[in-house]
Amino acid sequence: MADTGEGKKEDADYKRLHSFPLIRHTDMPEEMRVEAMELCVTACEKYATNNESAAKMIKEMMDKKFGSSWHVVIGEGFGFEITHEVKNLLYMFFGGSLAVCVWKCS
Repeated sequence: MADTGEGKKEDADYKRLHSFPLIRHTDMPEEMRVEAMELCVTACEKYATNNESAAKMIKEMMDKKFGSSWHVVIGEGFGFEITHEVKNLLYMFFGGSLAVCVWKCS
């Protein structure tokens, strides 16, 4: 019984420690990176149980703000190899294991 309570406490501590965004790779300019990162965090918090809606929100806002042809992938345990426009890629983690990849290609 004690193990179950302790395990839940460790999970809660892990999620609290890893609730900040962690950028793994980006080549975006500073201003664009900050806006994209804030948008990703907002979308992932708003649609915590629906990655498809979060991705759609991010894509639509990036299209509106920085021009069309943005693509977004949100999930856990995926790999990717993409071709993108230079200075238009953001790959980050949020909440520990949720990955977000945002890129532009035309």
